[in-house]
Parts: sequence; structure tokens; C-alpha cells
Amino acid sequence: MPTQPEHANDVDALQRPQRLWTKSFITMTLCNFLLFLCLQMLLSPFPTYVKDRFHPDDFIVSLVTSMFALAAIVTRFITAALMRKVHRNVLLFCGLLFAAIATAFYSYPTTIAGVLALRICFGIGFGMSSTLMPTIVSQIIPARRIGEGIGYFGLSMSLAMSFGPMIGLSMLANYGFAPLSYLGAVAAALIVPLLISTRSLPPEQKKPVARKPGEKKPGFNTKLLFPALLNFLISVTYGGLLSFLALFGKEVHLANIGLFFLFNVITILIVRPISGRIFDKRGHGAVLIPSAVFVVASLLVLSFTTTLPMLILSALLYGLGFGAIQPTLQAWMLRVSAPEQHGVANSMYFNSLDFGVAIGAMALGIIASHSSYAMIYRTASGVMVLFLVIYTIAQVVGRARRKAALPKLQEVTPE
Repeated sequence: MPTQPEHANDVDALQRPQRLWTKSFITMTLCNFLLFLCLQMLLSPFPTYVKDRFHPDDFIVSLVTSMFALAAIVTRFITAALMRKVHRNVLLFCGLLFAAIATAFYSYPTTIAGVLALRICFGIGFGMSSTLMPTIVSQIIPARRIGEGIGYFGLSMSLAMSFGPMIGLSMLANYGFAPLSYLGAVAAALIVPLLISTRSLPPEQKKPVARKPGEKKPGFNTKLLFPALLNFLISVTYGGLLSFLALFGKEVHLANIGLFFLFNVITILIVRPISGRIFDKRGHGAVLIPSAVFVVASLLVLSFTTTLPMLILSALLYGLGFGAIQPTLQAWMLRVSAPEQHGVANSMYFNSLDFGVAIGAMALGIIASHSSYAMIYRTASGVMVLFLVIYTIAQVVGRARRKAALPKLQEVTPE
């Protein structure tokens, strides 16, 4: 016999229609795609633009990526606090306005300091928007389909991360940086009318979650730390990939380097639904270990790439690995969190991603300034080897602890 829901929020969740593909969900997923498309179209071409116009060293070039990411991380913490006092729609539209205006003016500054200031402004706007959109969509998704819904919603980000750099590099090569920045601004600005047209968004809930007498508010979930660490490590490699791929193409005289992202998205689309089913049936180990091996192989092949077939092979391998690891880590973090902590889990997931991109861009930029762009991808492959080592050790230690605890459980279990 089914148990009765303990809280009013639980009753609402169970009574909520179980249809996932509603107008609101589709619109929010499209808006999320446009937001990340705005980001990704500029992220990879930006270092090339800065290098060609201002001629700084590679560390300064890396700051155009890392300063944006660090601003987004700080803004997410501030946004979480502001949501208790300011209506989320106001915060969301302010964030979109910041992002669109900053993007539109990217080509105007005549100094690197001006460019970095706009990158920080964009980071503020992006941090606000990327915090609020998953929070809103989590209230749209039926409670019993939260994992599936978040998976499809996150696919919009994966598609933007693959198509965006390819579009951006093509626009930069054929039309220049200014038209590219205008296109990015249009992508961000389009979100506003789409949101306004969606009248069925859930109302903002200000009431606290009801609790039993004496029940304490749940504290920080330490189970999120380990998958967040792994997400940071994979994001370090992605930061290096975005920041220096175009410059690497120039170094090895390889035209159409943006094709990397085209072939990358092919395997992401193939592997994402498959990896999700494997995770549900066999756990994260069955996905993360082979996927990390694919990423290591991809980065090593990329570091020795001098021909288009080698570039395509590297892209396909990276899509297989990154496309499986990214959603698996997010699903893992959601699985070990209570429903009321999903917002914290998503925030920690995106912050670890942005922090990894920022650190990866800066650290690998230092390596590039003292070596070559090929060397940064060999270094990035070493980061993924560290990913594998840390994860394998954690799995072995975890199994040993469970095995040691089993006799104690058998002793206290009544016959």
C-alpha cells in the first residue's frame, strides 16, 4: 500500500502531471541551448582574436576564459542568496541583459583591460542565468521523471558546447570577430521573448519546506565532493581544448580546425542516451572508466595531429569520453542528493565545471607560453590519467570498506 506524502510539496509533486515534453519544458530547454550557444560561440575564437589584436603572451590570452569563469562562479553564490529576497524572474532578466550587452560590445575595447572587464560582466550575467534556468526547469519536470528530464535538459548544453565553437570559428574566419559578437548577443537576447511567451512557468515558491517536529534542516552533502572533483578534472581538459585549439591549428598549419567540434558532437549525440542507460543499470564505474580512457586517447592523438583524419579521430574519441562523463557525473550528484538539495547539486556541478575550465585555461596557458600548444594536450591527457587513478583508488577503498563492514552487519542481523 503506498505511503502518504509527508509534506505538502511532496503532494504537489505527486499530483503534478507526468508529461515531460510540455511547452514550458521545451521552451526552457531551448533557452538553455541559446544561453550556452552564446557562450560557446565566443569561447574558442576569443583567444585567437585577443592574440591577433593585442599580441599578449599566452597567460594573458588564457585570462579571457578564466576571468569569465571565475566571475560566473562567484556570481552563482551571490545569486543563491539574492533569490531569497529578489524575485527570480527579475534576476534572470537582469542576467540575460548583462550577458547580451557585454557580448555585443566585445569588439569595441582598444585595450586588453577593457576586454577583460567585459568578460567579467558577461560572467556575472551568465552566472545568474545559468543558476536560475535549472532551478526553474526542475519545478517544471515531473517529480518521478527528474533524472530523465535533467538529462534531456542538459543535452541542450552539450549540443551548444559542440556546435558553438564550430560556428564561432567559422564566423571568425569568414566574417571577423565583430559580426560574431553580434550573433552571440542576438542568441542571448532571443531568450527574453521566448520566456515571456511561456505563460505556464511555475510560480515562485517562497514557503519553506515543511518538516517534522525536531527535524533538522539538512546540512551540506559531502557526497557531492568526489564527483565534483572528477568534474573539475575533466573540465580542465575542456578549458585547454577551447582556449588553444584554434591557435594549435595555426601552429601545425591545419585548416578547418573547427571540424573537431562537428565530429565531436556526432559521438556525443550517440553516446549520451546509451551512457545514461548504462549508468542506471550498472552504476557510474561502468561509464567513467572506459570514457576516461577515450579522453586520454583523444588528447594524445590530438597532440600529435598534423592531418585531418587524425583530427577527426581525436574528435570522435573526445566526444565518446566527454559526452558520457559529463551527464554521468551530474546524474551521480543528483542521485546522492535529496530532492530539496538538487539545486545545490546542480550549482556545485556547474561551478566545478567552470572552475575546471578557468584553471585549465590558466595552467595550460602557462605551459603553452614555455613550450608548444601540442604539449598542453599531452599535459591534459595526464590530467585524465590522474582522473582514472583517483577514481580507481576510491573504488577499491570503497569496496574494501564495504567488505570489512559486512561481517559486522551479519553479526547484528537477527536469525
